[in-house]
Amino acid sequence: MDSTSLRVAQIDVLIPAYNAETTIEAAVASIQSQTIRDIRIIIVNDGSTDRTQDILNKIAKADERVQVLTTLNGGIVSALNAGLEICSAEFVARHDADDLAYPSRFEAQLNFLQNNKDCVAVGSNIRHIDENGKLIGTQSRLYGDVRPDPDWFPSKEPYLMHPFLMVRLDAIRMVGGYRYVVHAEDTDLYWRLLGLGRLHNLRDIHGEYRIHSGSISSASIVNGRVAAVASQLAAISYKRRLQGLPDIDFSPSQRANYERAKTLSNILELAGQSLSPDERSYLKAATSAKLLSLMEYRPYIPDHQDCAFIGEALGQTTLSTPNRREISRLKGKTALRLLKLGKLSDAFALQPSMENIARAVASNLKKNFFKRKQSTALTN
Repeated sequence: MDSTSLRVAQIDVLIPAYNAETTIEAAVASIQSQTIRDIRIIIVNDGSTDRTQDILNKIAKADERVQVLTTLNGGIVSALNAGLEICSAEFVARHDADDLAYPSRFEAQLNFLQNNKDCVAVGSNIRHIDENGKLIGTQSRLYGDVRPDPDWFPSKEPYLMHPFLMVRLDAIRMVGGYRYVVHAEDTDLYWRLLGLGRLHNLRDIHGEYRIHSGSISSASIVNGRVAAVASQLAAISYKRRLQGLPDIDFSPSQRANYERAKTLSNILELAGQSLSPDERSYLKAATSAKLLSLMEYRPYIPDHQDCAFIGEALGQTTLSTPNRREISRLKGKTALRLLKLGKLSDAFALQPSMENIARAVASNLKKNFFKRKQSTALTN
């Protein structure tokens, strides 16, 4: 163990990396350029098979603040928990191996946490870039204390942009670090941190978040189904803790089991085995709503089974008026996207009312056609 690993900095920066050879240098450079200089940069190489390790060795050799931890490939939860074990600073900042932080990010977040002792974690807004680093014209719009609602469809999550998180080390350790809530480990962490204090999003934009086809959350509709289920399980887990009930067991084997299950109905059947009837009912409808929500900004294309399942699940659920309006908006947006792709039967399965409207329009067109034809015949 060298002197770098013994040094206690003001902020420990935790960066998991897997096959990140094309983006890791720029990502780390954006951290090295922070106005807060008293930082230690802990990079966990999660069993990369490309040039990531060689690049990290070069970076660490040039900057004594960088410490590289190499592990067998175990996924992001294992990598993050391995990094947390060697953190010692009062504050831990998260960053991803393909995102970019603006120079004042740490200064703004640290200042907020130091001046708001009841706040345990803070996030910020970001601009979106494509896989080539070009701005795509969209950004996040989060601001203020999170206001979650575990009973909404889907649950209103206590969301902070995970790669731009800064959290108190003692808080994240008190809640047990990260759990194997597949593709929703960040949401699950925030639900648990809520038991210790406030979570807050800064108004300003403090970096750039990369969206590309290779990201785990955008890779396939199967990932979308799994993420939707897991995120809603995290909300149910939160409600259980509030009620003093035994928590859900999030096993590391869940990911493989869910991916083998593939279909939304099969994944939900697996996830609901240890739930009460009321919890299963909520999970079915909330997951359906969450998948619709994910499809607003992820390139998922649902299949006919997805559409039929979502249409039925949400059609059988009693919703408040505001929630119903939100679901209608999400269903309409996805249905329109499917229509543009020529997937008429899928769109109608998702939004049965659209089929009724289409039939009514076709019927009216047919009636008008015959009326015009009859009118023309009488005139002649």
